[in-house]
Amino acid sequence: MNSDDMARYIEQTDGLSQPWLLIQWRVKKLQEVRSTMSEEEYMTEIAALHKSLMDLGEWWVGREDEFFK
Repeated sequence: MNSDDMARYIEQTDGLSQPWLLIQWRVKKLQEVRSTMSEEEYMTEIAALHKSLMDLGEWWVGREDEFFK
């Protein structure tokens, strides 16, 4: 699945309200442009993605059935 396919999936399944899907999409986009980036740019982007993921926290605890179908 490429980033365009993933974006369509996220839109069709109302995934815009699911932040972990948006992070996965960002990872896919980064994978696709990796070869055009310097190592420093890539690591900066990876760090930003990691921060975004960590900022989500554990909001899902106790709601696993609702969000992880």
